[in-house]
Amino acid sequence: MTSRLSLLGMVVLGTAGCMVGPNYRRPDVATPSSWGELAPTAPPAGRSDAVMDGTPTAWWTTFDDQLLISLIQRTAESNLTLQQAEARVREARALRRIAAADLWPQVGASGSYTRERTSKNGLSPGGTGKVLNLFQAGFDANWEVDVFGGIRRSVEAADASVEAAEDDRNAVVVSLMAEVGLEYVTYRSLQQRIALANQNLTAQQGTLDLTRRLFDAGLAPELDVQRAAAQVATTASTIPLLEQQTAQAMHALGVLIGQPPMTLQQELAAVGPIPRPPAQVAVGLPSELLLRRPDVARSERQLASQTARIGVATRDLFPRFFITGVADLQSVRASDFLDWQSRALSIGPSVSWPIFEGGRIRANIELQTAAQQELFAAYEGVVLQAFQDVEDA
Repeated sequence: MTSRLSLLGMVVLGTAGCMVGPNYRRPDVATPSSWGELAPTAPPAGRSDAVMDGTPTAWWTTFDDQLLISLIQRTAESNLTLQQAEARVREARALRRIAAADLWPQVGASGSYTRERTSKNGLSPGGTGKVLNLFQAGFDANWEVDVFGGIRRSVEAADASVEAAEDDRNAVVVSLMAEVGLEYVTYRSLQQRIALANQNLTAQQGTLDLTRRLFDAGLAPELDVQRAAAQVATTASTIPLLEQQTAQAMHALGVLIGQPPMTLQQELAAVGPIPRPPAQVAVGLPSELLLRRPDVARSERQLASQTARIGVATRDLFPRFFITGVADLQSVRASDFLDWQSRALSIGPSVSWPIFEGGRIRANIELQTAAQQELFAAYEGVVLQAFQDVEDA
């Protein structure tokens, strides 16, 4: 018996290093060596090299607008969409710990007290009709030996899912920062347009008054008065629309920082300058772009996670090996419960192997493989979209 257990142990340990399913390899995506319409440029005089070496992490600081910097900082602290993304990261990390827990023995404790009277007239022979007490307490353990790597594949999938969630959070950050910047520039631009429209309206109203006086003096035709009045009316009609658009941009900024829409009304009331971007920003090589885009990284990590899930599904084709053990104390008398002679022990291996599942296992492998192929196509699409975004910018 000992030799059989030793042989089983050698087989288990000898195969513990293998993992079923495909090993993930980052896809090789063909990238152009340079951009079609973007030529390399040298940094202008006085411009920080940090801007030209690639997109800076805190790009908004290059605008030198303290209010914009403050809005983006508040967005990072309080935006509700970002809080959801951060919660998804915590969820993924918790799921990873759950998956990794299967690598370890599962140990539990139990205890019971049973009072039983056997029947003299029952089916069990030798019934005495006596009342018996049974005190029992101990530990039980169960450990699945990950021979074919199914558990390790699930941990591998969970690791990639954590990284995908982190990349998703980073993508949300990039998107939100860009949205804050866009809304802020839009707001300042609309303020300038309103100020310019009011200046034009004042000048056009003066022209209209002068034209009317000339008409009254017989020095100008009525058509000139009508034209001047029409120009005043046209300019005046544009101001309410601009004011509405300005309010909408302000409301959007309020929501982006996680506050009610009217929160920034006083803070943004004064007319401010339009933030000026750096004269030149280098986008780098196409291959470098892939390393900087969080959406590309997220898609690639999702593909890695799904590839590992093929191995998790494939594991069901093979037997699963367990080692179980129980150590407890049993006694019919409470006074003897803690005696050394009350101990009971059992330990041994077990094997579970599905023989017939009606095609469920194969179908699940096909399902996971198809999902992987879908994510691979999605990854290539994200890469192409990234290139298009830069070429179109």
